[in-house]
Amino acid sequence: MEPTNPPPPQIIDVPATVTPLEPVRPTRLSEPPPHPGGAPVHPLAALLMIIVDNLWNLADWAVVDWIITVPLCFVMVFVPAFFIQRFLMKNRAGRAFAFALLLGIVAAVPTSITGTPVGLAFLAWTGISKLLGKPMVMKSPAERSPAGPPVRPRTPRPP
Repeated sequence: MEPTNPPPPQIIDVPATVTPLEPVRPTRLSEPPPHPGGAPVHPLAALLMIIVDNLWNLADWAVVDWIITVPLCFVMVFVPAFFIQRFLMKNRAGRAFAFALLLGIVAAVPTSITGTPVGLAFLAWTGISKLLGKPMVMKSPAERSPAGPPVRPRTPRPP
């Protein structure tokens, strides 16, 4: 016994219709994401990391004190860096937390090999940004241009 195949679908011939398109202007969000511009870390936070990193340099030689100095270095950089990033750089809480966490971890490494070069790199990045004329505080596109970006109207495609 052969399996029965269902009949093929019928093709209905319907004429195509053209639907007119009208261009729609995009709406602006209440708070657009920040535009990458200047240095991501405020120079004061980078300088704080360098100072704390070198402040505990003498205590780093005594391995017994690491249980105290390592968490203390982290806290001394993390807390002020969070507030600097949050209120001076005007970052959102998550972004400020991430940068403060990064700077705190780098400062807590028990040698000056990591904190000082990273801090100097951030300070140099800030200086280069100022030298090139880029803003240190990241501005949104709406703040940079009051009219906003140009919008190209859509044209309907021929059928």
